[in-house]
Amino acid sequence: MRRTAAIAAALLFTAASAAFADAPALVSAAREQTLSRVVYDGSYTPMGYPMGDVAANRGVCTDVVIRAYRVIGVDLQALVHEDMRASFADYPALWGLTGPDANIDHRRVPNLLRFLERAGAKVSGAGEDSGYLPGDLVTWMLPGKLPHIGIVSDRRAPGTARPLILHNIGAGPVEDDILHAYPITGHYRYRVR
Repeated sequence: MRRTAAIAAALLFTAASAAFADAPALVSAAREQTLSRVVYDGSYTPMGYPMGDVAANRGVCTDVVIRAYRVIGVDLQALVHEDMRASFADYPALWGLTGPDANIDHRRVPNLLRFLERAGAKVSGAGEDSGYLPGDLVTWMLPGKLPHIGIVSDRRAPGTARPLILHNIGAGPVEDDILHAYPITGHYRYRVR
């Protein structure tokens, strides 16, 4: 029975991913980050625009997402910044800012969530494990009310239909079984058109 469920989930995963041709490259780019040592560092850092980044050996959960999307030609720094410039009042007012800041806005999970929602990328409903497709984005609320984001892998936890997640929760980018480790706050499918 487990094998049948796993095969069905894999077929669904593969068929649905075909609509997003860049999903394998996105997942591969995120996985590639797990091979490098990255110190968890969310410090405010001035950076270039567009395509600005913190030092390659520094980063947080959002940097895994941002760097993976850049490999497939999507600059979330620019997309978030331009959307915030156009609709700043629609974004969370958590940092006391009076306008967008291209150095940090895209590195904040609440801003990424708002951007994804405004882009129509939110997946409705909680969904079964097989409903998470490679390249999907998942968000959680960690203890201490810390938001977190990761990329759904094309690999599964052994003996399950549960996808692994590519993320950085504090010890550098990893691929592991955390989908249900914390309360899920969002599921997004941001596809390049």
